[in-house]
Amino acid sequence: MLRLTKKADYSLIALKHFALCLRRDRQAVSAKEVADSCGIPLPILSKLLQKLGKSGFLSSEYGTNGGYRLARDPSQISALEVIRAIDGPIVLANCFTEGAFCGHSGRCTVKKPLRKIHEGILKLLDSVSIEDMLEEAENEPGSALPASLVTLSGSAAHPLTK
Repeated sequence: MLRLTKKADYSLIALKHFALCLRRDRQAVSAKEVADSCGIPLPILSKLLQKLGKSGFLSSEYGTNGGYRLARDPSQISALEVIRAIDGPIVLANCFTEGAFCGHSGRCTVKKPLRKIHEGILKLLDSVSIEDMLEEAENEPGSALPASLVTLSGSAAHPLTK
């Protein structure tokens, strides 16, 4: 099953929180405030914020009003970038990784369709920005998924029911 790790999930939640703070003209935000607001354990969040800072998503400010802020516009930060920065490459099947060997690859009948699915997932994740996540939450509080994901899940469900 393809699933986000908790670290990637927490990172996306935190970046969305920073985008909301930016929209409200807040300057730097402390890790404790993000942890309390988002329900993320502070020790885990602190490590993730450091990693997000080293990856160029956040900048840190020191002093009494210090904390973190987005280093880039939230519309220029894709979910794919964040997930890769936290978890590394996204792999749907081992046959897509370099140097991986599969004894079944010579007669595999699903490698090409799986590659299309893999590329579709990557393209979709790349098309959803932190700004999109923020907009979706503000515009449709009852919907947890961006419209592009709802469309994908609706179209993906149909072939499986045949």
